[in-house]
Amino acid sequence: MAARVRTLPASVAPVLVGTALALGAGHFHPLAFVAALLGAMLIQVGTNLSNDYSDARRGADTEDRLGPVRVTAGGLVPPSQVLLATWVTFGLAVACGAYLVAVAGPELLAVGAASILAGVLYTGGPRPYGYAGLGELFVFLFFGLVAVNGSYYVQLEHLDWLPFGLSLSVGFLATAILVVNNVRDVDTDRRAGKMTLAVRLGRQRTRNLYASLVAAAFVAVPIVLLAVDGPAWCLLVLLATPLVQRPLTAVMTRTDGPALNGALAGTGALLAVFSLLLTTGLLIGA
Repeated sequence: MAARVRTLPASVAPVLVGTALALGAGHFHPLAFVAALLGAMLIQVGTNLSNDYSDARRGADTEDRLGPVRVTAGGLVPPSQVLLATWVTFGLAVACGAYLVAVAGPELLAVGAASILAGVLYTGGPRPYGYAGLGELFVFLFFGLVAVNGSYYVQLEHLDWLPFGLSLSVGFLATAILVVNNVRDVDTDRRAGKMTLAVRLGRQRTRNLYASLVAAAFVAVPIVLLAVDGPAWCLLVLLATPLVQRPLTAVMTRTDGPALNGALAGTGALLAVFSLLLTTGLLIGA
């Protein structure tokens, strides 16, 4: 429950896309792919555990929240055990990162350290950025730009424009997952003094932001393909558009927990299918 495994498409998707891009350029190192995939998943799980622990300590996860029960605030697991699990998970992520540094260069040391630090400081530390409305920005950066381009870099040890362009779409959808979470919790977060972007913008503007992010993810792909001459097979992502309607309708019209929890899962599924289709298009194009 604390690991929130249903949100893991946010960490798996960019690694698949970045690796497919590298394979299209003629490079694939299986162990580097496995290390990048496990490292990304472990960093996300560690972030979720840290978030569970820190929100409980700050009183943000109250009984009236609409989302799933948090194990620390709900008294299901002692805080010390959640904290221990957090650091064990991040420790395993460091082990994956150490291998990637060994095979792809010391530049990845800064990337890994920044990723773990961002995970801890999301709701932890003296001034958590998640409480200042910056969560969406960091998700876009780390689950979009950093993860896709980093996964590409560990294979080829250089960067390119096509991975950068396609990482925008992955980042938009990953950010949309957090937007659903925050629009669901906007009232309880406001009462707890957690000034997320949804609290700052208000419910309707946050709904519009969600719709804009989802639309931008689909629109960006053909623009990027035209700009950098990418494989037209990437347009397979358009087959994922039917998955947009249900979560979009829920976000735009509903305020109850079950509907928005369903929209959260639906957005995660949209990201997963979108990324699988994009990966398939890249592989066919290769």
